[in-house]
Amino acid sequence: MRVGLVCPYSLDVPGGVQNHVRDLAQVLTARGHHVGVLAPGDDDVAHPGHITVVGRAVPVRYNGSVARLAFGPRVAARTAKWLREGEFDLLHVHEPLSPSVSLIALWAADVPVVATCHSANLRSRTLSSLAGVLRPTIEKISARIAVSESARAPLVEHLGGEPMMIPNGLFCASFTQAMPVERWRSPGPTIAFLGRTDEPRKGLDVLLQALPAIVECHPTARLLVAGHGDVDVSQAPAAVRGHLEVLGQLTDVDRARLLSSAHVYVAPQIGGESFGMVLVEAMAAGVPVVASDLPAFRSVLGDGAHGVLFPVGEPAACADAVSHLLRDTNTRQRLRSSAATAVLRYDWSRVIGDIEAVYETVLPPHETADTSL
Repeated sequence: MRVGLVCPYSLDVPGGVQNHVRDLAQVLTARGHHVGVLAPGDDDVAHPGHITVVGRAVPVRYNGSVARLAFGPRVAARTAKWLREGEFDLLHVHEPLSPSVSLIALWAADVPVVATCHSANLRSRTLSSLAGVLRPTIEKISARIAVSESARAPLVEHLGGEPMMIPNGLFCASFTQAMPVERWRSPGPTIAFLGRTDEPRKGLDVLLQALPAIVECHPTARLLVAGHGDVDVSQAPAAVRGHLEVLGQLTDVDRARLLSSAHVYVAPQIGGESFGMVLVEAMAAGVPVVASDLPAFRSVLGDGAHGVLFPVGEPAACADAVSHLLRDTNTRQRLRSSAATAVLRYDWSRVIGDIEAVYETVLPPHETADTSL
């Protein structure tokens, strides 16, 4: 198949949707398909030959965070050119109604369209007000995919139909085989946080407030914080600032090595999460997970079978959960074992077959020769 993948968010900034589109392109190519990717991005940055950028994106507050989106006449012209030259059999648009290149590509598409919804944004005044105008464009979508139950609700609300539930994919082996870094692991215990540190919804402040109680129970504990954005260490109580290390943005390799080095991974997000890929990464790396009890996280952790859940936004409960888990070697080992099995459902080797099956449903039946004579 000739497949066109469209990502609405800038490839210049790390993000879950961007990573998913890149990985999907890699897996589809490895399976013999011809793949092209269209996304916002800097023209001056070198990209692989299968990626076409429509120009720099602008930061827009969208879905509870700041997304880097691209729109306007120039983007529309480049999108039309990419569609024309790509001669795709189908278009796979991610976040199809985001005010970016995804919506523009959907509007211009003249081939079957598959749409994947990653967002858990249940309410959108913009989409509600434009529902009538967008209806002809929405009707171009032949098949819908939701990455989780949390993403399903807004997809049904805004796009209608019954989506296939297909989770985001992960190359599990890259995390399972990651080598720990001794300086991150010792003296221990090490607590890890990964996420955009400049977005309040990622909950870093909750974890910082929980840190004093954790250190009181485990005096040598350290919190390692990695992710895009600045961290004001002064946010942490003075008594525990020596137990906090900010690593900044890590490469994919070091991201996996950090998780494999940690004794506990904490996901204290307070909202806006539709999936929880970082939990899947931690599970693959073999680090026990403590997470806020968001619906998306609860689903990934099997209602607590594969990790420990605590009430959203409560530092004391977070501290208790982390402290108890650090003390309980048997529980940590049980969670590692359970997670190692559960995480396999997210491996690309399983996910890609489901996506290809959706593609097949939107393509015209292949003509076959009559062999009855």
